[in-house]
Amino acid sequence: MSDQTVKRSCQAPHLSGLLSPDELRAAVHSGEITTVMLTVPDMMGRLKGKRLSASVFLDRMLAKSEACAYILATDVDMTPLEGFDLTGWDDGYGDLSVIPSQDTIRVLPYLPGAVLIHADVADEDGKLLEIAPRHMLRTQLDKLAALGLEVRVGLESEFVLYQGSPLQAHTARYRGLQPVAFHNLDYALDHPPALTDFFQHLEDALHGAGAPVESVKTEGTPGQLEIAFPHGPAMTACDAYTVYKHAVRHIAQRRGMTPTFMAAPQTGIGSGLHIHLSLLDVADYRNTFATRPDEEELPETMQRAIAGLISAMPYLAPLYAPHAPRHAARDRRTSQARHGYRAGAGVPPCLITSVHDYRAYHTAKARQVFDHLPVVLDVEADTNS
Repeated sequence: MSDQTVKRSCQAPHLSGLLSPDELRAAVHSGEITTVMLTVPDMMGRLKGKRLSASVFLDRMLAKSEACAYILATDVDMTPLEGFDLTGWDDGYGDLSVIPSQDTIRVLPYLPGAVLIHADVADEDGKLLEIAPRHMLRTQLDKLAALGLEVRVGLESEFVLYQGSPLQAHTARYRGLQPVAFHNLDYALDHPPALTDFFQHLEDALHGAGAPVESVKTEGTPGQLEIAFPHGPAMTACDAYTVYKHAVRHIAQRRGMTPTFMAAPQTGIGSGLHIHLSLLDVADYRNTFATRPDEEELPETMQRAIAGLISAMPYLAPLYAPHAPRHAARDRRTSQARHGYRAGAGVPPCLITSVHDYRAYHTAKARQVFDHLPVVLDVEADTNS
């Protein structure tokens, strides 16, 4: 791809961020927006859906569209699986209603003329599907809201970036892949020009998409990057995270690179998803995890939240091979290797860490295939403890 093409995709459009339905309609009528990408996060956290004509979407699909039910019943290779009540070969693969969430209309600067809209899914009777990741998260958030509490989440993501396009990697059978950097660049600011350009493109794209990053850094593993996002409402954070992964894949491919969010793409390399979670008392805007200067014990709310998390965490299997590089691929003698479901104050070997003077807890999860689901688990632990 030519440098000019890449530069054009970096340029900020007239529109940016989140749009209201009226703003979308005006942008479609003016010709600034021509495509609507209506998406549903699947069980792997990937955005599934269709590219729709923006004018047709406004005329006929603003209330709902349709998608095959199997998008919530496949493995990572999109192979239909048995054993689902939702759908299957015995009962046929019917359609689901895809209901646009009209407060998530998001401009995609890296795809000129396109907006992305997150959607919920419902069955033929109009009932929202309980197994859909966004609905699972919303259910737990609603339970906490009934208690006067609001979850705030900050996500921190790691991935490895390789030289060469996805097609080249596939042709090579994913062997002999070369990272974009060959040295330990942890906290470095003197990056190779190609990596600096990638960072700038990604940062600009996410800012224009209403999902700005908090920080970007290289890690100690060659080619490994870490992207952190500001704390915010849980659903907003998770929706933005799916857009981030979509943007990373698209921008990397435009630049002749291949990213992977795999937990262990190579022996000795581990990428994780870190969840920083705090609980806000809405009535007095107070962090329920905060301690007073003269207190040493964790607040009772935080103790119960961590206890519930330790109890619930095995169901997401963060230590289950081969998805646990943070815990299994590292030498067990190293100081940062995590080997069990433990909690501690600012201690890296623990999966659950109380941080910042006990104002939040931090969980490290290696299974990056999910987006909304790890937060569902953390929030459900808070709700039911």
